[in-house]
Amino acid sequence: MPYFNKECRRTPKKIVKRRRDEHALKNVISLRISDEEMETLALVSRNSAKSISEIMREAFKAWQAGQRRLCMGI
Repeated sequence: MPYFNKECRRTPKKIVKRRRDEHALKNVISLRISDEEMETLALVSRNSAKSISEIMREAFKAWQAGQRRLCMGI
């Protein structure tokens, strides 16, 4: 009597593709920061109930607005 491995008798699992949210952000930036900066970000994140990514996006928008003012001489 031949030996059949249980795994060989199983039907292959179907691979389910995750649906992508149309509004999901797909660009990733890696940033190295000090332990002190990370502690500050974690504290701000806990106190504001925002993710670190959201905090960094807001910081970038604020910096970007400041750069525009400098360039326009406002």
